[in-house]
Amino acid sequence: MSFSPERPLVLIGAGKMGGAMLAGWMARGVDPAAVLVVDPGPPPEIRELLSRHTIRLESAVPDGLKAGVLMLAIKPQMMDAVLGGLVGAVDGDTLVLSIAAGTPVARFEQTFGKVAVTRVMPNTPAQVGRGMSVAFANTATSAEQRATVDELLAAIGASAWIAREEQMDAVTAVSGSGPAYVFYLVEAMAAAGARAGLDADLAMQLARQTVCGAGELLFQSELEAAELRRNVTSPKGTTEAALKVLMAEDGIQPVFDRAVAAAKRRSEELAG
Repeated sequence: MSFSPERPLVLIGAGKMGGAMLAGWMARGVDPAAVLVVDPGPPPEIRELLSRHTIRLESAVPDGLKAGVLMLAIKPQMMDAVLGGLVGAVDGDTLVLSIAAGTPVARFEQTFGKVAVTRVMPNTPAQVGRGMSVAFANTATSAEQRATVDELLAAIGASAWIAREEQMDAVTAVSGSGPAYVFYLVEAMAAAGARAGLDADLAMQLARQTVCGAGELLFQSELEAAELRRNVTSPKGTTEAALKVLMAEDGIQPVFDRAVAAAKRRSEELAG
């Protein structure tokens, strides 16, 4: 990895996503002495994690420190206020890694010059080690630095790379926002169960556990999603009857098409 106690991984922001990544790194054996967290007010659970692993916490980057990896895990609206104060921590050997949605690589190049920059879109299942992260790197990013990104992202789930930064808007629409779609699916299934005569709490338990179990089966199986669907669909059975509704011309696919398109458009608007 391209960081060390002398040139640490500097994590700017230890909220939900930054904290999830930090916990994942500790679980995978990253040297706590090679990590510095910069956050003026981390939540109590992060303070406990920092204390347990003796990870250094600062409210600002110390003068004279040069980061091996500078990771920005802050809200996009905070970026303008924060970036200027980080210039001294970056040199030609620093990897700048951002998980801030909507902030393009060019914004970091304007601030830090032609240094290695990788932009990442993770999602909230990272909090339980089942995230999906997609990365885009500028041309200054070396193969070793890309490998460092892969190792850091492996701590929170799976990852993939894209060759064109403009694809990040579609990534955001599918996987960045995607967990909310699944949560809403659980709500809708539970509501349908209640309308079909089930107790509301039982309907929610059935919907929640079914989605969790199906997700785990999908995670562990080598079969394609379509094959798993076919495996549970008996000819002329109840599942087939339901799928005929969901897969109709006016069923769920066109709804998802419109939803993803709307999220993609909004991502493009926020990126400016």
